Amino acid sequence: MRFLTAGESHGQGLTVLVDGFPAGVPLTHAAINQQLARRQVGYGRGGRMHIEKDQAKILSGVRFGKTTGAPIALFIENRDWKNWEDVMAVEGEWTESAEAKRFIRPRPGHADLAAYYKYGLTDLRDALERASARETAARVAAGSVARSLLDALGIDMGSHVTQLGGIKVPEADYPNTFDELMQRVESNDLRCGAEEVTLSKIRAHIDAALKEGNTLGGDIEVLVRNLPPGLGSYAQWDKKLDGLLAQAVMSVQAVKSISIGAGDTGGLVFGTEFHDEILTGSRQGKTIVSRASNRAGGLEAGITNGMPLVIKAVMKPISTMRKALQSVNLETGKAETAHFERSDVTAVPACGVVCEAMVAFVLVQAVLDKFGEDNLADIQTALAQYNARLRPEHLESL
Repeated sequence: MRFLTAGESHGQGLTVLVDGFPAGVPLTHAAINQQLARRQVGYGRGGRMHIEKDQAKILSGVRFGKTTGAPIALFIENRDWKNWEDVMAVEGEWTESAEAKRFIRPRPGHADLAAYYKYGLTDLRDALERASARETAARVAAGSVARSLLDALGIDMGSHVTQLGGIKVPEADYPNTFDELMQRVESNDLRCGAEEVTLSKIRAHIDAALKEGNTLGGDIEVLVRNLPPGLGSYAQWDKKLDGLLAQAVMSVQAVKSISIGAGDTGGLVFGTEFHDEILTGSRQGKTIVSRASNRAGGLEAGITNGMPLVIKAVMKPISTMRKALQSVNLETGKAETAHFERSDVTAVPACGVVCEAMVAFVLVQAVLDKFGEDNLADIQTALAQYNARLRPEHLESL
């Protein structure tokens, strides 16, 4: 299974093609659009979010609310296109509007200069338009397709902001359960599990950054429950699920690092303080196997171990800033400040939703690799048979 996206930030829209998805999986416009709406939430977003109200149109691969096994094509219209038709025209001569929007002063941290070297661009807008995080709307749409299969298998997921602009959510703020955490996260504009006191501090920090023309990054965490153990493999490097997940999450615009479980702290402690002890107990006459902790984040040797999957990602501050950094005019060679384009102060809350989408897609690929069927009913049967083969006392502890 794979997906491809096409489209520019200010073009006519975004196109998504999902290929190799099984038949018989419930999929609706409402399910996709719910995820697209989650991506648009977030304190500190820019003016674009007031223009776009993303809605995906299913063009193929779904009939009467269920996937058919054929390629699934989706389209998300860019409402802002009407303001950019002369600038982003597909045919015709170069226009005054295109010249007015042309820029040659690359932004540090963006694709501009690297794309100039690679493609020999005379207008860095050709890089801006495709490298823009606007493309993440297409990823979320593709991830929504993947989530429809995970939902059908009883696998659920969510994400939350754990730090923004240097303000970390105190451990004492977090609710006790996954469901309580997700309820709080989805009820505030920072997608964060913090108490209101911490949320107010973060909003004030974002306001201060906006006032000075700056931007903020932060940390997010993706959580997945009810994954069967045994997804992925250690047999070859490119089959290790942790590596596949890392590649997918690192491909998200502005994500600069990733860790799984407590991996970001593993270099600081002894092995006895890091690894998750395997405990045994008894329940109703059966031996119960459990873990004392989940620092491995649900993955060992590239394979799911039945514990919740925990993926942490760090999003850098957005590279488009009114408080522009030093750059160069690529035509004159003279020092100038970097180009500024309408932008967010922060998109960390949205980043979690995009990372969820990428994680969902990789997990569905792993499910199909293991259970390898072409329709939902056969996948469910194969999963049930696999669960029956596992020792019941292990399943009881997962």
